[in-house]
Amino acid sequence: MSTVTALSGSLASRATDLSQSQHFRPLPQAFTSSSVSLKSKTAVTPVTCTATAPDAKAAAATSDESRVYNFSAGPATLPRNVLETAQAELVNWHGSGMSVMEMSHRGKEYLSIIRKAEADLRALLAIPDSYAVLFLQGGASSQFSAIPLNLCAPDDTADFVVTGSWGDKAYKEAGKYCKTNLAATGKPGKYTDIPSPAEWKLTKGAKYVHICSNETIQGVEFKGYDDVVAAVKAGCGEDTLLVADMSSHFCSCPVDVSKFGVIYAGAQKNVGPSGVTIVIIRKDLLGKAQPITPVMMDYAIQAENESLYNTPPCYPIYMCGLVFADLLEQGGLAGVQKRNEDKAALLYNAIDGSGGFFKCPVAPAVRSLMNVPFTMATPELEAEFLKAAAAQHMVQLKGHRSVGGVRASIYNAMPRSGVEKLVQLMKDFQAAH
Repeated sequence: MSTVTALSGSLASRATDLSQSQHFRPLPQAFTSSSVSLKSKTAVTPVTCTATAPDAKAAAATSDESRVYNFSAGPATLPRNVLETAQAELVNWHGSGMSVMEMSHRGKEYLSIIRKAEADLRALLAIPDSYAVLFLQGGASSQFSAIPLNLCAPDDTADFVVTGSWGDKAYKEAGKYCKTNLAATGKPGKYTDIPSPAEWKLTKGAKYVHICSNETIQGVEFKGYDDVVAAVKAGCGEDTLLVADMSSHFCSCPVDVSKFGVIYAGAQKNVGPSGVTIVIIRKDLLGKAQPITPVMMDYAIQAENESLYNTPPCYPIYMCGLVFADLLEQGGLAGVQKRNEDKAALLYNAIDGSGGFFKCPVAPAVRSLMNVPFTMATPELEAEFLKAAAAQHMVQLKGHRSVGGVRASIYNAMPRSGVEKLVQLMKDFQAAH
């Protein structure tokens, strides 16, 4: 048997195995090979493959069937029109002859991309000129270190209000670089509520008070900040800063940036793919980093270099820019918030109206609009529900490994139709059990 004949047989066998696999989904017809030649001869004959590029009509015919409702907490679903824009611009961005992935980050083309992304984000959040906007690497988790390094001396104190897993991680990391005080924690109640600001045990003269304004895992969300700001001023003093990790509800609603010293967010929840972290910091706070601060974590250096000290995460920033532009085209964040409230109400009403078949452990006043956790009577029943959801092309609904249950992340880009489909499944599933 020749080498080519053996290879052909192996490939055919593998194709049969794949076609019988429950995980195998055939490619649309437009993407299949139109000609593959594998012939057994004395001399090895080259394999020739020709692919037919999909026309717009064929792509449209297959696109809806191939997309799922992705309820992942992050990386998360992105707006369909944004993905299609990125697809159209992938090979040749705006006639430049280059993909964004190929551009020099110091070239005029990419400078226009990152500057427009910043300008659009400033417009969305009405960010004052007195704040710097940074596009960084390392995830929001890197800011757990960077913030105390930039804002505190080793003997300074930072207060933490811990309302879930991410706030707890920030608290523990900051202790390496400054003194920390646990001003309040929701842990005794399994992070199902937010301690009242009136009960926080704050430190006079603390450099900053840190909150995670939306806990992705536990699904609790601060609904406003006036009482928080008032508590910080009363408990710490006028000069104490409010710092917020807004990763999982960033750009889901309007925010008064001027209430904060620092806002930071990983992009991969609501505004882009993973790889870029956004930091919004008051400019007068720059230039005070501890001497041990790594250069890449020094906010002043990043601001001086317009987030271009080294090669930034170019493509994720470009994708964020497309999302920002799309949000502006939708009319801004006030309208986005209304749509998010509508989607969340639909899902929470289904949970609360199930007579206890589905249960959300979070106190109603602080339930997240973005991350909705719920449970059923047994883990086995939850597993069956997740299987039924996957069969209907609803994926990534399993709760975080630390808490279990089910979690539906319904970020900006999740269409109402996705929530409606999930709610219908919940009703059908309850009726069958």
